[in-house]
Amino acid sequence: MTSKKIDTRGPGLEAGVALARWLTGKEHLHYGLWTGLEVKAANLGPAQEAYSQKLFALLPQGRALRILDIGGGAGETAKRLIGMGHRVEIVVPSPYLAARCRDNAAGAVVHEAYFEEARVTGPFDLCLFSESFQYMDFRVSLPKAKGLLGPDGVIVIGDTFRPEGFVRGAERPVGGGHPIGAFRAYLAGAGLRVEAEEDVTDAVAPSIDLEQAFFNVLGVGLAGLDRELSTKRPVARKMLVGVIGALMGRAKRDRLARRLRGGERTADAFRANNCYLLMRLGQMT
Repeated sequence: MTSKKIDTRGPGLEAGVALARWLTGKEHLHYGLWTGLEVKAANLGPAQEAYSQKLFALLPQGRALRILDIGGGAGETAKRLIGMGHRVEIVVPSPYLAARCRDNAAGAVVHEAYFEEARVTGPFDLCLFSESFQYMDFRVSLPKAKGLLGPDGVIVIGDTFRPEGFVRGAERPVGGGHPIGAFRAYLAGAGLRVEAEEDVTDAVAPSIDLEQAFFNVLGVGLAGLDRELSTKRPVARKMLVGVIGALMGRAKRDRLARRLRGGERTADAFRANNCYLLMRLGQMT
């Protein structure tokens, strides 16, 4: 039976892709590295390029690789990797993003599925999680990725984690990810070791300020529209509010209102509640 629950994440991803394309000409969905850059929309493209360069530095060098891009977004990273001479397969669950991957990364094999369920055949030289790792149970994703690697294959992760001592309050703080302590404790038992690691939390944190500024601008426009409807079309406004209430629960409406009007989502809040790590995991012999 098809669920009648409104899925806001899918449309949100589609909107994010469209916004990134409008701002930068590319469809990157990931954070940027803002070291040396003013935090403004015009610098989003250069910040994301700096992120990609830092991520690619973790790849095994000097040879063409067979790469599995897990949660490959709209295919922009895969496109770059193919241009570097690598063979790439992408796993992505969204039909919309799968279609964008096929358009953006011509030559890549696209598996439209959740990674946990995807029927993928190795061996791969690299399994890549670029801001997709936090959405999967690492007790499932890591063994599956390791099982797809060749003898010298590695796993590269770029994502947020919850730091040691993190305590979740009543409100969900900005960011996300697995508890870093639990993740590290799991690695040895899974036959994996950290070969390289860099904490880039400070450099990516300003991405949150840029995101919040966009939502605040959107909130100003919606507030103005609401005033016009209240004054000139009160019946229509009442009906619209009723429809929104039927489609979204109170908790979601409250979260959206805070995103549009609030200022709690900041770079400093991100730094306090997250650690963003770029790492390469090798296999234990």
